[in-house]
Amino acid sequence: MATYKRILLKLSGEALMADKPYGIDTQRLIEYAEQVKEAANLGVKIGIVIGGGNIFRGLRGVSAGFDRVKGDYMGMLATVINGLAIASALESIGAKARVLTAIGMEPVGERYSKQKVEDAFANGEIVIFTFGTGNPYFTTDTASALRAVEMDAEVLLKGTRVDGVYTADPEKDPKAVKFDEITFDEAYTRGLNVMDMTSFTMCKENNLPVIVFDMNQKGNLKRLLSGEKIGSLVKVK
Repeated sequence: MATYKRILLKLSGEALMADKPYGIDTQRLIEYAEQVKEAANLGVKIGIVIGGGNIFRGLRGVSAGFDRVKGDYMGMLATVINGLAIASALESIGAKARVLTAIGMEPVGERYSKQKVEDAFANGEIVIFTFGTGNPYFTTDTASALRAVEMDAEVLLKGTRVDGVYTADPEKDPKAVKFDEITFDEAYTRGLNVMDMTSFTMCKENNLPVIVFDMNQKGNLKRLLSGEKIGSLVKVK
């Protein structure tokens, strides 16, 4: 039996690059799809939000002279490309997936609505939310918090390349200490970069716990959902 029945899985677009300088590493893509399928086989209803940083990140465009709004739309379009890639990878290994977009983009994907999410879950499909919130100035972290609340997720799982929340960046500071559990308030007070403030506040106000874990370790998602203590839990109290 799975610990959670409904989850929102937030994935980093940059993680899809693996060792490539940009774009999508097909091996990493299939590894992620296999982990998601394993989780779905436990009976878990899964929504996925993925970033677009492996293709284009809006804020980087601004630093290069792009208009912020146009840059953000370019970044949101990148999430659609990644979402289609994940859907295709899932379908190639026998899973069912549905791509929803925050704005009308038929036939690329269906326009998002909560009812379509419920219909997809009833049909045994994994739902992939793309194009962020549909608005500039909002990150895919915020989109993941919003969609998680809307789909009545029990937890937001943030799959990263590190195995949890630390006192400092463990890739830069060898003395960084990992938290098994931490409250939203403590994480904010310590200035820990778990998620952006908008998404962080939404999770806290809706009592939605966040688990940060290493998605690049094969089998971690299934182990987490099976009750193993994987990653770091961020909670209200």
